[in-house]
Amino acid sequence: MKSMTRKPSAAHPFKPRAALRLCFGGALAGMTVTVWAQTEPAAPAPASATAAPATATEQAVAELPSIIVVGTTPLLGVGTPLEKVPANVQTIRGRDIEAQHSQTISDYFANNVVSVDTNDAQGNGSQVDINYRGFTASPLLGTPQGLSVFLDGVRINEPFGDVVNWDLIPQAAINTIQIVPGSNPTFGLNTLGGAVVVSTKNGRANPGGNAEVSFGSFGRKTAQIEQGGVIGSNLDYYFTANVTNDNGWADHNSSQLRQAFGKLRYTDADTTISLSMGGADNKLNGSQTIPTSFLDNRRQAYTFPDTNENQVGYLTLSADHYFTPNIQLSGNLYYRHYRNVNTSSNVNDDFGEVEDDGDIDMIQATNDQSVIVTDSYGGSLQLTLLNKLFGRDNQLVLGAAGDFANSHFTQASQNAFFTDSRATVGIGGFNPTTDAKTRNENWGIYFENTLSFTEQWSMTLAGRYNWSKAVIGDESGVQPLLDGNHTFSRFNPAIGFNWNPTSYFTAYATYNEGMRSPTAIELACADPAAPCSLPNDFIADPNLQPVISKTFEVGARGHIGNATTWSAAVYSTTLDNDIQFVSSEGAASTLGFFQNVGKTRRQGLELAGRTQYGPVGIAASYSYVNATYRSTWTESSASNSSADGDGNITVHSGDRIPGIPANTFKLRLDYAPMPKWNIGTNITYRSSIFARGDEDNQDVNGTVAGYFLIDLDTTYNVTKQLQVFATVKNLLDKRYSTFAILGENFFNGPNHTFNGADTTNEQFLGLGAPRGVWVGLRYAWK
Repeated sequence: MKSMTRKPSAAHPFKPRAALRLCFGGALAGMTVTVWAQTEPAAPAPASATAAPATATEQAVAELPSIIVVGTTPLLGVGTPLEKVPANVQTIRGRDIEAQHSQTISDYFANNVVSVDTNDAQGNGSQVDINYRGFTASPLLGTPQGLSVFLDGVRINEPFGDVVNWDLIPQAAINTIQIVPGSNPTFGLNTLGGAVVVSTKNGRANPGGNAEVSFGSFGRKTAQIEQGGVIGSNLDYYFTANVTNDNGWADHNSSQLRQAFGKLRYTDADTTISLSMGGADNKLNGSQTIPTSFLDNRRQAYTFPDTNENQVGYLTLSADHYFTPNIQLSGNLYYRHYRNVNTSSNVNDDFGEVEDDGDIDMIQATNDQSVIVTDSYGGSLQLTLLNKLFGRDNQLVLGAAGDFANSHFTQASQNAFFTDSRATVGIGGFNPTTDAKTRNENWGIYFENTLSFTEQWSMTLAGRYNWSKAVIGDESGVQPLLDGNHTFSRFNPAIGFNWNPTSYFTAYATYNEGMRSPTAIELACADPAAPCSLPNDFIADPNLQPVISKTFEVGARGHIGNATTWSAAVYSTTLDNDIQFVSSEGAASTLGFFQNVGKTRRQGLELAGRTQYGPVGIAASYSYVNATYRSTWTESSASNSSADGDGNITVHSGDRIPGIPANTFKLRLDYAPMPKWNIGTNITYRSSIFARGDEDNQDVNGTVAGYFLIDLDTTYNVTKQLQVFATVKNLLDKRYSTFAILGENFFNGPNHTFNGADTTNEQFLGLGAPRGVWVGLRYAWK
């Protein structure tokens, strides 16, 4: 890690409250800047910082302790001291993920991050939905997205559908992840409930290398290599690559992941330039949800195959420069190529229906194949000014961003029949159904200003103007209704106050607003008279209104002594014009349309604390989320027992939103019986949820039961270079479900074979994995 010290001058006298520890992400990840102060006494350091001893010099200069810095804008720049951030920000270090040997990022989130839970609707652990405070970042097209995700300052919500493919993030390369709650407008579109900001490692802060292998349950085998270092005095490099093969715990949910990432940086006293590139080539098979009548064999799939192939390649150029110690300019340019091929097996929704010619449709199944190819590019520029305003310390950030994407979407469908094992066998070839191109343009101009009224009080004002355009064009020549041009714009404000009566306590209050513009897939599937197949068919594009979020949050955080930290927050986020997918033939059907459904609200409470007693570390959190509809609307959900004769249900204000648990408790225990050995456990409880399709909370099946899980991990350092580790997931081998949806089961024949003439309405469950054990070795070198 490079350390720089800047001493005061007559032109730039530093004050104690201006002391910053600059934990830069992206191009500056890992750099530490030690700020010097005049002879005024320094405030005590936070619990997470180590105070530097004062040294007398001829100029009577004292070095101040480090202060944790948070990135509250897409480009971190100088960052904001945590004591002046009006939000309950959570910071995850890459080494924390490594220490628990988490198999996926979502796995670590589910076990450790406050107010986070996961839904496994796809039946594959690498493509789960992450829910934070009731808002979702999902890889599934058509899921209403409520979180923005950034990798080194680049937004990685895919432009076509705003989906987040967690399997494409290079896990080994993660330096930090910051979870920024609320509708912070500076992060731009899709920041309804929060932003996930990922920064990657660099070679100066991570010299040396390591190689790691692991294997265990369900045929899972991984291999990974990592290397970083310094070339001369100004260059450093970092590289990592990994391979994972996993047979899957259930039938037909195997995974193959290939990832690589590299970074080359130049740094001097005032400038950092970083060039990073990465790629992934993953093949993920899913077992889908299964009806409750299938629970005699929890490993079986409802139908198959269902395959998601994700490929990505990206290049990012980042730079920042200090013109003076108080003026910094940062920016980036990026290019990203993404390709997704989705092959899915489905029951024919029209089976048994009378066709126009009077014949009865006896086609049992369809195979759908969609291809999305997206080229996205753009850039950001941000200026940070540390100055005085009315004689008070002030930090002003001005930024602008432009993001552009061209996507080509094609879909083809094939008639099929089911084998006795419920595999689909195609009849004839694939027939094209959709051929569309989309163009996305997003512009944003933002500012953030933090003014310190006194040593104890500060105020943050922020805002962003977003302008978004989506152009949809039919390439087939047979779907002219698909053509459309939609523009959305809005200014979103934020204001927050912080009170720091002592260095051990911070209280804050904030209000902010955010915006999500409808995606191309939502706009092209918004006509109730022409329902389309989720997530694939496009039909027509009536206008949808943008979703507007308004968040209030009040909280406090602090530390007791040098070993204990705590935080508490109460929040409420209301969405206007929320968008939902409204099924035309029941909740489990892929046929339907998107519509604005009025207001929804997520409000809740979160508490967290961590302490260390000698060799024992304890971290615990509790979160309560009350996610409800605040408007009345009608939905087609024929599989809901409360549906009327037309298969409709009425959703009322106050009904809970499905899939979001009210209560979540997490406990992490670490015990080091000796310096070389650590034993850890994660204990997680999640309360019950309503099934999708039960938006009125009246279905006879009721809620899906909550669950209680225990995971174990242990690490032993045989030598300074050699480490052995082991993990156990779901120690008690609990049977549990993370997701549910109401649907029609077509497989009531002998041994669950197809019987379209005798269907039943059931609850379909996304099942959790059984107990699994893995062991591994890591060898490190300098």
